Amino acid sequence: MASPATAGDIEDEAICSICLGYLTEPVTIACGHNFCQAYLSQYCVEKGAGTPLTCPQCRAQFQKGEFRPNTQLNNIVQKLKQLGLKPGKGQKEELCERHQEALKLFCEGDQTLICVICRESRAHRAHTVVPIEEAAQEYKVKLQGVLGPLRKEQEEALALMSKEEKKTTEWQGKIKNKREMIAGEFNKLHTLLREEEQMLLQSLEEEERETLQRLRENVTKLSQQSSSLQQLIAEIEEKCQQPVAELLKDVKSTLSRSENVKLQEPEAVSTDLKNMYKIFLDMKEALKRFGVDVTLDPDTAHPKLILSEDRKRVRYGDTRQDLPNNSERFDRYLIVLGAEGFAGGRRYWEVEVGDKTGWDLGVCRESVSRKGQVTYTPGNGYWVVRLWDGGYKALTSPKTPLPVSVRPSRVGIFLDYEAGEVSFYNVTDRSHLFTFSDTFSGRLRPYFHPGSTLGVQTRLR
Repeated sequence: MASPATAGDIEDEAICSICLGYLTEPVTIACGHNFCQAYLSQYCVEKGAGTPLTCPQCRAQFQKGEFRPNTQLNNIVQKLKQLGLKPGKGQKEELCERHQEALKLFCEGDQTLICVICRESRAHRAHTVVPIEEAAQEYKVKLQGVLGPLRKEQEEALALMSKEEKKTTEWQGKIKNKREMIAGEFNKLHTLLREEEQMLLQSLEEEERETLQRLRENVTKLSQQSSSLQQLIAEIEEKCQQPVAELLKDVKSTLSRSENVKLQEPEAVSTDLKNMYKIFLDMKEALKRFGVDVTLDPDTAHPKLILSEDRKRVRYGDTRQDLPNNSERFDRYLIVLGAEGFAGGRRYWEVEVGDKTGWDLGVCRESVSRKGQVTYTPGNGYWVVRLWDGGYKALTSPKTPLPVSVRPSRVGIFLDYEAGEVSFYNVTDRSHLFTFSDTFSGRLRPYFHPGSTLGVQTRLR
């Protein structure tokens, strides 16, 4: 018969780290560790679909269904059972240092192992004392009970860390796109905008640095929490496999630490860029050389639109005027075009929209259809920005929402025909709204849709 020491060594290899009992129908996974087939299958189900499976012992990943039966280990377990050994009983029995008696009792009050003589001493007489096997089983159940929540907390920490890392990458992408947009806008205005460009890029860099620091701090804190959870999980898993005497040492402290674990969620960090990049310089200085005097073309105006005598203002009327249905006139939508057309060069004009709750502004090809239904997209010859239901959008396909922090009472439109760009600016707070990039052909006309609010004018400046 094998000696107790040898049996103990073999016994350690025959214990399942999930149920902490002898292996039943043992199976082996990719990392080489063995578990009861039923408990490992249950563990895989509890993980849920889509969640990576990790070894309960070493945390190495494995695929569901890839574990294989370990017949040789099963034979060894059966031999151990025939020897009459129970899990945890192969080690040498410890003795009381004071009385040299076997430590067969556990004092709940002092959380320590004692012998039968200690039990009758004044120090332990008033305490609850139970056999060590009974105490070990009770605390083993408690320790196993906290493993599930701890593993869940660790998985949540890893998921949150991944989310923060993704936000960091997306944020850096936004920064890159915004930096390219800023550089492009300033290059169009050359030396007049160089000082403003440097100031804005510096401001953007400061925002990037501050926000990235906060995001990275979140990732670091989550990583630290994950490491602490992993360390505690490993400690508890190790304790669950220890002999009963070692398992019961400081077991209450271990339980207390595990029960007090609470994942601290990361600080909420906004990744919306602040609308502080005023890349629209004073138009009187930067764009006055491109300014044009735009007037409205009455031959294109919808019959319900009323133009002023100087053709600089337009408003919606509630009655349809008796006007000739010429080919130039829009007959379904409240549209009027500028009288001037542009087939090249750079042009700039402003439109005063005041407190109007709805309008469309931009340019369109002179060749667009004036009759029936219209789809406002660049593909159909329209480069238009819209206010509707309180939201600002560029009429791309699909539409592009525009973040506007200060409501524009006046909108600036800059056409660079050769560059294929139409840029829109909020004159009120001197900020850039949107730029269309395309290839132009034929003549382009200023485009106006003043909305359907009675008596409220749209005025050209």
